Amino acid sequence: MMKRILATLSLCLAVAGTMDAQELTNFNFGGRQRPVISPEIQNDSVTFRLKADYATIVKLSGSWMPNPWGGTIDMRRGENNVWEVKIPLPEPEIYTYNFVVDGVAVNDPQNVLVQRDGTRYLPMLTVPGERTENYGEAHQHGTVSHPWYHSTILGLDRRLTVYTPYGYENNPKKKYPVLYLLHGAGGDEEAWTSMGRAAQILDNLIEKGLAEPMIVVMPNGNGNQAAARTLGIPEKPMQMRWDREAMAKMSEAERDLLMNGYVRSLCTEIVPFIEKNFRAIAKPASRAIAGLSMGGGHTISASILYPEMFDYICPLSAAGQASPEQIATLKKAGVKLYFLACGNTDFLFEGSKALDKTLTEQGLDHEFFVSEGGHVWSNWRLYLNTFAQKLFK
Repeated sequence: MMKRILATLSLCLAVAGTMDAQELTNFNFGGRQRPVISPEIQNDSVTFRLKADYATIVKLSGSWMPNPWGGTIDMRRGENNVWEVKIPLPEPEIYTYNFVVDGVAVNDPQNVLVQRDGTRYLPMLTVPGERTENYGEAHQHGTVSHPWYHSTILGLDRRLTVYTPYGYENNPKKKYPVLYLLHGAGGDEEAWTSMGRAAQILDNLIEKGLAEPMIVVMPNGNGNQAAARTLGIPEKPMQMRWDREAMAKMSEAERDLLMNGYVRSLCTEIVPFIEKNFRAIAKPASRAIAGLSMGGGHTISASILYPEMFDYICPLSAAGQASPEQIATLKKAGVKLYFLACGNTDFLFEGSKALDKTLTEQGLDHEFFVSEGGHVWSNWRLYLNTFAQKLFK
């Protein structure tokens, strides 16, 4: 009996020493080989590796490349069918990448650092430096929770992501300003905490005294969804805005629900829910709204439909415009900060320049922040890291 116990223990220890997973299904107990390390940063370079025994062509695709949607780098087959490529270390930033094996996109099985962007899970490469110093973990952490609210407008119980700053739980009498932070098309209520590193950015800025402690509310901007698709909750059928024939048959109320339902839910349901269930300061001077791409359009729409609700307005790479009359109304209502941002190669840059022109012509004091690059998370993280320091001061 003792020999059997010792043999079993020895087997368990041997397995534990050769595996990095708990479930044994499909685990290969074959001969030991040197572990594959990927990615591996060494001084001014980074090496990517993939073991692919039967592949004929393996390539690397990364978001740091000039054409991240179509550009690739060839990898070379090495010992034990480990494919490898070594490249100069990109500039400090968080990047995503994948391999392309015989034409099929494959994630890096050696990299446990993965971000979800919509329906895609992508391995991360973090290059340390000044640009990324607020993207890592701070010493003092806020709390991320996922409360649910009922939307009568959208006919759903819906999930939110809410960040509360460090110290929120220990100071029950203190109230906080609120930033409503909106995602883009293809995203959901988890986009800003995953790809956007919102919790880490806020933790670091608050810890350093660069930003005011604030609550951050990140809703799901897809009006037909109760929550992120990863929860497996069935979605309501979605009416397309460009179906002109169907829209022509709608009543005015039905068209408004299609065009503005989510924004109206945000301003008349989510804001009251937050101010009732969290220690939020219920004043325009303590409310900010910001969003990227589609969420930038939602930000503009919210400021137009409810011009007296938010004193801080931040459209980022925004898919939307405002008329001179709408900007004039917003100016009359009073805005403490209008922060407009876009990349200089973003496909929405011309629209941002047009909005900047309208804001200037109407005399609404604002900041137009132009960065390098396109419609990418590296820019949106930069924008949050920048405008969050300007809020509620």
